[in-house]
Amino acid sequence: MSNEEKPQQEGMLQIEISPEVAQGTYANLAMIAHSTSEVIIDFVCMMPGLPKANVKSRIVMAPEHAKRLLYALQDNINRYEHNFG
Repeated sequence: MSNEEKPQQEGMLQIEISPEVAQGTYANLAMIAHSTSEVIIDFVCMMPGLPKANVKSRIVMAPEHAKRLLYALQDNINRYEHNFG
């Protein structure tokens, strides 16, 4: 069987990303709020000297998923600091 013919392995998730999303969006501030059932993260781009800032993206997730994000960020920052100081 070639790679194209192999069935997707159970438990594997194929993730696709559009070219627009793949370009990314710059943010230099994150504002975080929560309720009993959700964590809301607003990613903001602040420009020096301007009195207003724009929310570029809002992500809403369950607290359990926010904890997983926290752990993943901690792990990546630790690896970054190990490699680059």
